[in-house]
This record gives sequence, C-alpha cells and structure tokens, in this order.
Amino acid sequence: MEVSNQSGISEFFLIGLTYDPDIESFIFSLYLCMYFVTIFGNFLIILAVSYDSHLHTPMYFFIANLSFTDICISTTIIPKILVNIQTQDESISYGGCLSQVCFVLIFGGFESCLLAVMAYDRYLAIGHPLRYTVIMSPSLCVLLVLLSVLISTMNGLLHSLMLLKLSFCTNHNILHFFCELVQIIKLACSDTFLNTLLSYTVTSAFSGVFLAGIIFSYIQIVSSILKITSVQGRNKAFSTCTSHLSVVFLFYGTAFGVYMSSAVSDSSVKNIIFSMMYIVVPQMLNPFIYSLRNREMKQAMRNLIYSVVLSSP
Repeated sequence: MEVSNQSGISEFFLIGLTYDPDIESFIFSLYLCMYFVTIFGNFLIILAVSYDSHLHTPMYFFIANLSFTDICISTTIIPKILVNIQTQDESISYGGCLSQVCFVLIFGGFESCLLAVMAYDRYLAIGHPLRYTVIMSPSLCVLLVLLSVLISTMNGLLHSLMLLKLSFCTNHNILHFFCELVQIIKLACSDTFLNTLLSYTVTSAFSGVFLAGIIFSYIQIVSSILKITSVQGRNKAFSTCTSHLSVVFLFYGTAFGVYMSSAVSDSSVKNIIFSMMYIVVPQMLNPFIYSLRNREMKQAMRNLIYSVVLSSP
C-alpha cells in the first residue's frame, strides 16, 4: 500500500548530525565501527546459541532473540546515517521516515517485552527450579516471543498510522539523526493533540506494564534467594541475574532519559545524545554484557570460532 499524507510532503531533512568536513570522517568512522561491533557481536551470540546444544535452554533462546532485535534496531537507523554522511545529503523520504518510526517502535517495544519475559524466566528458574523445565516448555517460549512481537507491532502501527493523519507545512527539518516520533509530531501544522496524547500515554503504559513485571519478578527472585541457606547458593542464584539486570538498567535508564529530555527540554543536543544512548549504545554493549560474565556463552563462542577456523581451508 502506498504511503500518503495530508500535505503532499515528499521528504524530511535530518539535521541532527553536523556535516562539518573537519569531523565528518570521524563521525562516519565512529558510527561504522559501532554498527560493525553491534552486528558482529549480536550475530556471534545467535550463532553460538544455535551451534551449541548446551545453550538450547529458555534463557539463551530469549538472549538470541534479544540479539536479533538489537541487530534490527541498529540496521533500521545506522545505515541511513552512514549514507547521509557519505553523500552529505540530509534528506529522507516521507515513506522512509514513517517506516523508520514504525520499525524503531516495533523493535524497541519487542526488546522491552523480551526483558520482561526474561525476568519471568529467571524468577521461575530460581523460585521454582523443580518445575522450571515443565513450565518453560519450548512451545511456551515460542508463544511468549510471538506474543511480544504481536504487542510491539500493534504499538508501532498505532503510532505510525496516526502520523498519516498529520499535515506538514514548510518546516521539514527534523532536529535529530533519525525519524523520531516526538520530533515529527512537533513539525506538524495540524492538530497534534491526539498524537501527543498517544505518544506519551500509550508509550508510558506500554513500558510501565513491562517494567512493573520486571520489578515484580525481581521482588520474587530476591525473596527466593533469601530463603537459600548457603552463601554460595545465594551468590550462584544471583549471578544468573546480573547480566539481565545490567541490560534492564541500560535499556530503561536511557529510555527514561529520552522520555524526560523530550518532555521537559527543547534542547536538540540533549535529545540527540540521550537518543543515541538509547538507540545505538545498548545494542552495541548487550553482547559484551551477556558474554563477558557468562562462562557458558564464552565457551560456546570459543567452540564456534575454533570450528570455523578448523573447517576453513
């Protein structure tokens, strides 16, 4: 279906990045390196989980899906940034801009859902270890992922379809490095009350429900850990949650920074910095968080690399 709009606008201009020749090559190299690290690290995790039968468990199944989501979010944004820097062309088509908004919301929402699912998985593993394998069956794991995809897709489509009703006049400059929902709403010259209301209420409720689920799961986890008599047992139980907690704090901490900066500040520089921390940095760091502190993951990666090296001519 062809994307159309009320005002006949054909393109926007992403002016959040500077094209100063003195630092242009540095910015291009920085984004290229970050994108390469993100793709390579997350792809390596997916291959390791698929290759090693010891990692065919619910926890690593969700980690592999999280890595896939990180690849998708980065691919939605960074390649366009690299093209714009290289060609010194700030434009992005109207359809491309709305597609970018939609996919960022879908994959960002999917990651939020996955983090809640992973918290529930850790709660069952620690609080109900004897029934864990029965409850977290492969069919339930797949169902939880599909349900997360459905919820996040509905959220992304809702906001994207509401953007089609807006009219845009003369100002087509987006003060950002990608098409961000709030920044596009600010450019509209038609009534944006419903869009603004949805962008804050639905997004807050969407994130709040899953964050509440994470908090509730960890309250139960802490309660279960305190019932363990041995100190070694407590440390072992808690160590299985440290990587997930680190990702949760990184994801929601930067997301909260984006939300607050766009709500209370008109500084485009602050919005860009917080959005970069939310969109680019967590996706790059997640593979390190899940591999450096995880003995099984590191061993699986070594086995994968060795098998590739030995099989090459």
